[in-house]
Amino acid sequence: MRKSVLLIIFISISSISLGQMYEAGIFIGGSNYVGDIGRTHYIYPNKIAGAAFVKFNLNPRIALRATYSYIPIKGNDLEADTDFRRDRGMNFSNTINELAVGLEYNFYEYDISSDDKTWTPYILLELAGINYKYIISKPQPNQYQFDYKNAISIPFGVGIKSKLVGPLAFSLEAKFRYTFEDDLDYNTDKIDELNFGGTGNDWYMFTGFSLIYTFGRPACYTNGF
Repeated sequence: MRKSVLLIIFISISSISLGQMYEAGIFIGGSNYVGDIGRTHYIYPNKIAGAAFVKFNLNPRIALRATYSYIPIKGNDLEADTDFRRDRGMNFSNTINELAVGLEYNFYEYDISSDDKTWTPYILLELAGINYKYIISKPQPNQYQFDYKNAISIPFGVGIKSKLVGPLAFSLEAKFRYTFEDDLDYNTDKIDELNFGGTGNDWYMFTGFSLIYTFGRPACYTNGF
């Protein structure tokens, strides 16, 4: 009896696994940040960034998604819209390494093995761990000591994806990240000239284009073989 139950469980798991479609891809685009330095536009890419991702499609509308992103950011007060920031003249650059997991929800059923479900707009919500540099001290004039910090951000975004040819698809996506930190731009109350006095946490964004490869057996909800 025990062997029969285990066999049934194994067959069920195998059927679910084979009945799903997987996706893997790369994402290339531009990044920008909104905080205490520079512009305050939420979509204004000024650095080249990249990402790699994998997806596990639960059904034609919902996919689990894991993404690694390499996201340089920078800000320059000389490009700001306010006289205060332009007169201050601060600038910075930093790099964020991000690992995110979450859900992608399609507005329409999406299945590139079908004839009529080959494109859809979508939304996504993730939770991410990030790593970046921050300033811990100023040992000498005009010299700062840096360290690396781990933190959490909440990425959410919108996009549209469509089949290209065969197993290939593409998407256009804009993703916004809210952080629980205020030092992506090296803001700190430990150093007077870097104490910008802001009360809001920093944001960073990633907008661009992805190329997607779909593999695995067509799911059981399709007309595939």
